Parts: sequence; structure tokens; C-alpha cells
Amino acid sequence: MRFPEFTEEWKNTSLGKIGKTFNGLTGKSGSDFGQGFPYITYKSIFDNSKIDISRVEYVEITDVERKKETQNKVQYGDVFFTTSSETPDEVGMSSVLLDEIKDCYLNSFCFGYRLNSLSKTVPEYMRFYLRSQTIRKKMFVLAQGSTRFNISKSEVMGMSINIPEIEEQRKIANLLTLLDDRIATQNKIIERLETLIKGITQNITLHNKPNVRISECLECTSSTLQESDALRSGTYPVYGANGIVGYLDNYSTQDEAVYIIKDGSGVGTVSYVTGQCSTTGTLNTLQAKEGYSLQYLYYILKVFNFEPYKTGMAIPHIYFKDYGKAKIFCPSYTKQLQYARLLSAIDGKVSTEQNSLASLSLQKQYLLRQMFI
Repeated sequence: MRFPEFTEEWKNTSLGKIGKTFNGLTGKSGSDFGQGFPYITYKSIFDNSKIDISRVEYVEITDVERKKETQNKVQYGDVFFTTSSETPDEVGMSSVLLDEIKDCYLNSFCFGYRLNSLSKTVPEYMRFYLRSQTIRKKMFVLAQGSTRFNISKSEVMGMSINIPEIEEQRKIANLLTLLDDRIATQNKIIERLETLIKGITQNITLHNKPNVRISECLECTSSTLQESDALRSGTYPVYGANGIVGYLDNYSTQDEAVYIIKDGSGVGTVSYVTGQCSTTGTLNTLQAKEGYSLQYLYYILKVFNFEPYKTGMAIPHIYFKDYGKAKIFCPSYTKQLQYARLLSAIDGKVSTEQNSLASLSLQKQYLLRQMFI
């Protein structure tokens, strides 16, 4: 897929012919944000194809470390590659810094790449090209390892690439940047709506005295169903800690329920489901007693502090018999329904915006597959 005004053949070259690499540095972690130097790590690279300096770590770097390499200070347009990862898909993942900043450094588990000034290559174009399927497939082939996958600088620099003329680079970069900006705006819309839901719910809990024990308004049941018991297809969904894990031709929950993760890393996370479904043993099912709105209670539990009720060191657990003794605020049933309608309406808007975000992300992935040779 190309813009119709461009017909020239793309130039075949390699990253090593149009740029050079530089090493990262070892920094002392644990510095407060804003103290020390901004430090680009593999986390920053995985997060986005464009690095946001406001989100990177800050570390202490000694003068000795800083002098180890004369060109280790990050510059505008530098590209950063991961050298090691637990999955082959992430090895060689790249990001580009497109912000002006002084005294920013790169982690030693990554390496940097700087375009030659005469290469006629646009940094904005490179950040998309290096994340395209064309390049990712090549990186996947180069990844070496069994439990941890690695890639060398020499392999990356020797990799064959195709580069169009600079005007075509700019046009591709401008199109994809506009799409990226739209995705960023969509994310902000979703974040603000979710913050609004949280703010309203916290306002309810902070400005009203707790008056009802959780066990007085909710009933808790457990499941013995294992994730392996779920089928790939069936009539009714089965929920696990990470959402739908399979299907069955029978169900244990009807109408509505709140599912809560009772053990593991996501312990205390709640979700509201409707319809006929089942759950695995890692979740408990909470249902409202008479005179209480389950949807209202769901929003209250989303901001409830489960931390004091966690037990276990390696794998944290929560038990209804413990947190069920805690009190929460429940107004009249009519008022509960009013709050629930308000919050669910905002939640509905979040779902709509998330669908729009998914559509934009699919458009970007399609263009990344089709626009690069």
C-alpha cells in the first residue's frame, strides 16, 4: 500500500549503513522521581513506540559511568532496542525519543542507535517502520534462547531494510502520527471517564458514615470449577481472573453477579456481569440480598480497601468471612438505584470509547502491516 504519487523503488540498505550504535549505562535505582537523571529502560520501550520522558524512571548515574562512552547521552531521534526478553516477540523491540531533553541516559540492558546526519532518514518514520510487521518478523527469526531470548547489536545492524525517498517517509510518518495522536486522545477520554466514576464513588464513601456490614447486604458463594474444565465453545461463558476463559453448556449464575478475585496477583479485583454464566474457583460470586442494589455495591467495592484483609505471603488471599465484617455506606434502596444508574451510564460511555479505541488500534496495525515493504 502506497500513496499514489510515489512510484520509485525503495532503497535496500541495512541499519548499520545509515547509523551507529551506542551502549547504555548502569544506574542506581530507587531515586525519587525528578531526582538524578531520566533513564530509559526496557519498560519504556515496551510501552510505546514513542518514549514519553514524563513516564521514564529517574536514577543516579556516577560521573565514572557517564564517561564510559563519549556518546551515551540520549539525543532527539535516537532509537532504542531491547537486547533480552522472556518472549521472542519482545526481543529487539524498538522505541524512538522524539522529545528534546538534556542529560537523559539509556539502561545497560538496551542499546541505542543514532541515524547518520547524511542518511536522509526521518526519525518519525523510523519509529513506525521498526515496529512494523516487516521488521518484527525479522527480529523474531534472529531471537535466540530457550527460557530467555536475546539478540545482538551486530545482528540488528546487519538486518536488511528498505527505505523510500524522504518525502514518502514524511507522508507515511505524518499519517501514522495523526492516528497515534487520535489514539492518545481516545486513551485520555477513557482515563477521564474512569476517573470520574472513581471520584463519584469515593465521594460517596468519604462523605458518608459506614452503616452496613458487607455480609449484611451480600451473599458469597464459591466454585470448584477449574479453568481446564471449560470448553473452547459452548452456550454460556466461564469467567476466570482474566475474563472469559471458555464455555459450558450449563451455568451457575443467572441475571447478575459480582465476581471478585479471591487469590493471586489481582486479589480484590471486582467485575460486574449479567446473564447466565459460570466462574472458576479463583473467583467468588457475590449477590445482593433483598433491599440492596448489586450494581451500587459493585461500584462501592471497586474503591473498597481490601489490603487489611489480605493473608498469605507468596500468594495473597482474601476471605469473605474477614472483609464481610467491614462496614460500607448504603443509602436507601431508591438512592442506591439512582447512584447505580448514574455510574452505569458513565460506564456505558467508557465501553463506547473503548470500542472506538480498539477500532483505531486495528487501523494502525493494518497500516503497519501494509505500508512497509
